Amino acid sequence: MTQRWPILVFALVLAVIPLVPGMPPFWIVLLDNIGLAALVAMGLVLLTGVGGLTSFGQAAFCGFGAYTTAVLTTAYGLSPWLTLPLSLLVAGLAAVLLGLITVRLSGHYLPLGTIAWGLSLFYLFSKLEFLGRNDGISSIPPLSIGSLQMMSADSIYYVIWAGVLISGLLTLNLLDSRTGRAIRALRRGHVAAEAFGVETARAKLLVFIYAAVLAGLSGWLYAHFLRAVNPTPFGAQAGIEYLFIAVVGGAGHVWGAVLGAGIVVILKEVLQSYLPFVFGEGQLETVVFGMLLVTLLQIAPGGMWPRLAALWPAKGGAGQRPAPAGALPGRPPADDNGATLLRLEGARKQFGGVIAVNNVSFEVHGKEIVALIGPNGAGKSTTFNLITGVLSATAGKISLFGKPIINTRPQDIVRRGVARTFQHVKLVPDMTVLENVAIGAHLRGRSGAVASMLRFDRGDEAKLMAEAARQIERVGLGEQMHHLAGSLALGQQRIVEIARALCVDPILLLLDEPAAGLRHKEKQQLAELLRQLRAEGMSVLLVEHDMGFVMNLADRIVVLDFGTKIAEGLPAEIKTNPDVIKAYLGGVA
Repeated sequence: MTQRWPILVFALVLAVIPLVPGMPPFWIVLLDNIGLAALVAMGLVLLTGVGGLTSFGQAAFCGFGAYTTAVLTTAYGLSPWLTLPLSLLVAGLAAVLLGLITVRLSGHYLPLGTIAWGLSLFYLFSKLEFLGRNDGISSIPPLSIGSLQMMSADSIYYVIWAGVLISGLLTLNLLDSRTGRAIRALRRGHVAAEAFGVETARAKLLVFIYAAVLAGLSGWLYAHFLRAVNPTPFGAQAGIEYLFIAVVGGAGHVWGAVLGAGIVVILKEVLQSYLPFVFGEGQLETVVFGMLLVTLLQIAPGGMWPRLAALWPAKGGAGQRPAPAGALPGRPPADDNGATLLRLEGARKQFGGVIAVNNVSFEVHGKEIVALIGPNGAGKSTTFNLITGVLSATAGKISLFGKPIINTRPQDIVRRGVARTFQHVKLVPDMTVLENVAIGAHLRGRSGAVASMLRFDRGDEAKLMAEAARQIERVGLGEQMHHLAGSLALGQQRIVEIARALCVDPILLLLDEPAAGLRHKEKQQLAELLRQLRAEGMSVLLVEHDMGFVMNLADRIVVLDFGTKIAEGLPAEIKTNPDVIKAYLGGVA
């Protein structure tokens, strides 16, 4: 859990600053601007640094917040406080409309898309008559509490920074939750997240809306701070600058947004104030500003916040095991020993002219370990992807407990009790082992984003973390529970993936090369674990190249070659099968 006392100290320092005798009013104005920029950057930390969605258009959402309150207070006489929820609502609704289109884009198309609608909205703000066109709207009433009207920079200062601190705490709470782990998993691609039930499109839209709402809050505060709005602060250049702020501060760190805002805002002000006296030329500060930002990123590619945090002595060591909590609801075990759990009938997958899986048929029964073997490129992982819904089959039938699952979404397949690991490890390296494994229990939790931000999810969260800890200890990695997943050896990362899959409480466990990178003793421990799972009622389908491991563990073996099944039988039969020996086990043609 994130320690809260540094935040309290920071809040106290902020509270004292305006009370210092002789404090120049200009410094308070500067701090107000830092707070406004930090709110937008905080949304970008969640959107870009955590969720992996790059946006250059956040300034436009500031515009929605600012113009909403400007119109409602000047034209309709509403109280500024009443316009706050309406400003956030308008920014959020705009994010829903834009996000439904934008978040579906990937690669370089996503940032290009945000630039496109950012430019379009800036043009719209400057052309609409009721928004004042390029002149904007002036005479916006100030915020007031009773007879106190916040006409000056120091009077609105506390409102701005209260918004920053509250938003920061809500964001930290969100990240420290089931929903937050789903958002953090987005950066590693959608395949692994969807394999454990995460609705990736919904998670992307959620984080997109959240970042827009924070920008809308900044815009609302900006309008009542300056008491006038025009399109200039909401253009593409401002959107780029906000992204700079997030990156300079540390794109994956919530309080890095505040640090980045401080660095960029102060740096710009210093350059604008002093460079003309030194060089006697206008606009040179833009060139120097860009050079200094590039230098900062060379010094600290991950942002300044991690560099600053590295100077702070870490406490607590490896951390503690999560406190015991009530058990999560379990899944009924498979029916009978011999019942058919999974059946493939003529499953086929074709990529253009390449047939990766060619009419493959086999079954997995209850309480059975089946191995799927074959040379590289035989179609084993593609078969896994067909079973788990990552790929759509070209033809054939795939059923679980007699019910078809072919061409079903991965999220729906995992709900039916199918969990998997991957040929290439798909963990989130900057999350702890405990957090990675807890992603596997995503569907077994119920708390949503709002409950998480308000800390109403603690009971549900305690159960999820206790279950994750139990599975980590079950696979023998209890000592590494609080280590970053990226710091573990490859073999240990594969074991972490198994623990994550076990958190699903699956009926069928699909393991893609689980023994790769493990030492002999670790392989023995893994084999013992899989036998234990079989005894408890779980079925296992595994892909593995270690024939000693497979022959001593599997009940049956299916052999593929060039996407076609060439043999199926008991380990003793497969060992002596001439086709298998020729294709895979090293026979002489």
